[in-house]
Order: sequence, then C-alpha cells, then structure tokens
Amino acid sequence: MSEIEGSFCLVVHSHLPWLAHHGSWPVGEEWLYQAWAHTYFPMVDLLRRFADEGKRDVLTLGVTPVLAAQLDDPYSLREFHSWLGNWQLRAQQASTLWRGDPLTRDLAASEYQAATRAVEELETRWRHGFSPILRSLVDAGTIELLGGPLTHPFQPLLDPRVRSFALRGGLDDTALRIGRRPEGIWAPECGYAPGMENDYAAAGVQRFMVDGPSLRGNTSAARPVGSSDVYAFGRDLEVTYRVWSPKAGYPGHAAYRDFHTWDHEVGLKPSRVTGKQVEPPDKEPYDPALAADTLRLHVKDFVETVVDRLRSLRAEHGRPPMVVAAYDTELFGHWWHEGPAWLEGVLRALPEAGVNVTTLRGALDAGHVGAPIDLPASSWGSGKDWRVWDGEQVADMVTANTELQGRLLAIASNGTARDPARDQAAAEAMLALSSDWAFMVTKDSAAGYARDRARVHTERFDALASLIRAGSHERAAQLAVELRSQDGPFGHLDARNL
Repeated sequence: MSEIEGSFCLVVHSHLPWLAHHGSWPVGEEWLYQAWAHTYFPMVDLLRRFADEGKRDVLTLGVTPVLAAQLDDPYSLREFHSWLGNWQLRAQQASTLWRGDPLTRDLAASEYQAATRAVEELETRWRHGFSPILRSLVDAGTIELLGGPLTHPFQPLLDPRVRSFALRGGLDDTALRIGRRPEGIWAPECGYAPGMENDYAAAGVQRFMVDGPSLRGNTSAARPVGSSDVYAFGRDLEVTYRVWSPKAGYPGHAAYRDFHTWDHEVGLKPSRVTGKQVEPPDKEPYDPALAADTLRLHVKDFVETVVDRLRSLRAEHGRPPMVVAAYDTELFGHWWHEGPAWLEGVLRALPEAGVNVTTLRGALDAGHVGAPIDLPASSWGSGKDWRVWDGEQVADMVTANTELQGRLLAIASNGTARDPARDQAAAEAMLALSSDWAFMVTKDSAAGYARDRARVHTERFDALASLIRAGSHERAAQLAVELRSQDGPFGHLDARNL
C-alpha cells in the first residue's frame, strides 16, 4: 500500500494515586495490583518485543511520578507478590467451581497460567521494580517518555509556587529513576490555565498534552502556545473516541470480557458483556475465540478510521497532518481485557497501511507544526472546563486545598540544611492535593474513600507543621520517620525548593 501523507501518534498515560499502604478491595492497593498485573505487565511485554525487533518511536508513554514510585516501592513489590500468589489460588478454586461449562473451565486454566507467568515476571524482570525496565525502553528509543508533577495535582488550582515545586519535583523524580529529565509532560487531567506555558518553559518542558477542544478542534499539528517555544498537542477526539468515549467504544462490545461482572466467590470475571441491558446473572460465559474474531474487526476498523482521517485532514489543510489518539494506559488490559492485543494489532497494522507511526517528539521532527495559539482555560474532563475539580460538589475540598497550600508555604524554609520533617510535610501536602480525590467525589466513584484520603494526608501535614512551628524538632523528626514508613514515595523530596 502507498504511504499515507501524515503521522499517527499514540499517547498512553499511566497513572494511579498513591495507594500503597492504603487498604485493599474494593479500593486502595487492589486497584494498583489489578492494573499492575493486567495492564503494566502486558504493556511492558508488548514494548519489549517491539524493542527486540529494533522498532523505535512506537508510542509516547506518560508515567506519573507517584505511580513510578509505587512500582519501585519494596513494600509494593512484596505485597504484589503475595497478591499474585493469591490470584493463582483463586484460579485453582475456580477450576473446581467452573467445571460445568467448557468455556469457564478453560478460562480458569487460562487464569492460572496467566497468574503463574506473572509470578515468574515479577521474580525475574521486575524484581528491582519498574524503573530499570522503563529506562531500557527509553534508552532503546522504543518509547518517548512523558513525565509530570509529583502527585498528579490539578495544576490550575495550585499557588504558582506550589505548582512550580510539584512540576520540578516530578521532573527531578523521573530523572532520578530513568537517568534523564523528560522534555514533555502529560499535564494532569490536561488541566491548563493561561500562562502555564511560561512555567513549563522555565522548568525545561518543551511539549505537553491538552484536549482537542482547547485547540478549537484543529489537532492536526502541534501548536506553540502564546509567544513561548512550548508546544501543545491535542487529542483528536474523532479518532480517540472510536475506541473509548463517554458514551461508547470498542470495549463495550458484546463479545468482550465484562469488566463489571464478577464471580465474587473467587474474585474473577467469567462473563462476556453479552448486552448492555443484560443483568450479571444472565450474561454468557466469556469466549476467547469470539473475542478474538471481534478484535480483528476492531483493529481493521481503527486503521481505516486513522487512514480516512489523515486523508481528510490533508485535503482540509493542504499539508501532511498528524493524528494524536490518547488514552489512560489502564484501559489496555485492566478495564478492557482484550486491549493489549488490540493495541499490538493496531501498532503493527498501521505501518502496513502506509501510516507513519511515531511519538510526539517524532511528530515535531517530521514538521507537524502549526501557528501559535492562545489556549483557553481547559481540561479533558466533563465540559472540557474545570468543573470536575472546581465544581459545587467539591467546593469544600477546593477551599481546604487552598488553605493547605497557604500553610505549606508558611513552613517553607530557605535554610542551608535539609529538614526531614519539612520534607515529609511537603510530601503529605502533595498527596492531599492529588486531583484524583476531587475526581472521585465528583464522579461518585468511591467518594468516601477519596475524601478520607485527602483528610488523612492533610491531618498528617498539620501534625508535622504544628511541631515545626512550635520548635519541637526532635518530635517532628520522629513523626516524619513514622509517616515516611507509611507515605514515603519521594524520599528525595526537598522542601527547600518551595
């Protein structure tokens, strides 16, 4: 097939709030371990195979520092090992309970085999955590890595000093783990306020993600923001929503494995979607062969969608365009069981169809650059504005976070010696300011858990700050050690940078 004039960039963003040491099913660490086993393992396996084939610029991967910290954390590695062993046991139990149907019997065996492979992966390639693996993929040029602020805060609502502290701290953290500072970031929630491009430029950030409407729908080229040399890349919603949108997408097809239907006796998912209106007890058993047939159709459909979009953009703008499709990494495997296989199919089929598959950096190198633009205040949430993180449902949290930032800045020190108590206080504040808590409340997804987490981190900050203000340095240091054992994702965090 002849080469299509234009480029396709796939951007996937890996992010979970700090969940280690914070509970199990149905929230907390269970989320982390499910995503680790069903998304991060298969994604790394896919990318490693591409690397072994010598392929470069396969995709752009965003990894939030707080997630990287969890996947390197010794506690998380130990507990995940136990979780995987429990997965094996649950699969063995399922093999005795699911004997009546050939499909579920085979599924139980498949689950056991997957759990066994995961144990072997953790004990070999992953035994030192995620960073060595990630670094090898970056060094090989297989992926472009995007960083971000420390704990995924909604940046437009931060005091400028706190915003700069979070961003620089996040970039430093990635440099510590990977050996280089990212040149691009996935802005948390794609949140933007006018002028933030200047913060990015000062921190050495050259490119960042926004949602398509921020660019007034014209996402066919990267755009310099204002008078800066910082480029904004926007999601092409027409293509992105083909896979997953607020209303529909491939993962909801009747043949795919149902994310929401559990056999609670063994904690596994034995059903296919079957139908949107079908109740869980009435769903059909999952059939991998049927899902594979559907997957091939969806790979073909997506490739055709990208080709048609590139051609229409070329005709509209009179120049080779780019298409950026962007998703949460956890879509592939965790929420959508067949997602990793679909992803590999697409990444192999697009070049065969004549499409240049590259990264955001590669798109700039290919000349996909448009005229400067002044961006509006925006996000990728509901309404493409800030309502999810600054709406009526979370007004009290916004007020509390504003006050927390004031108290954080009040204990900032420009002293020559590091103060472990101030460092830990800053870490607790950053964890309290995570955008996830407001998102979960607004979307009514484990809202009580989210409010509790924000409250607990704020209370821990206040306990340390009170001792610091009182001059009780020894007691503050002791408390910092205790809290770091529970919430210590960034032991190198230096509060003097505030």
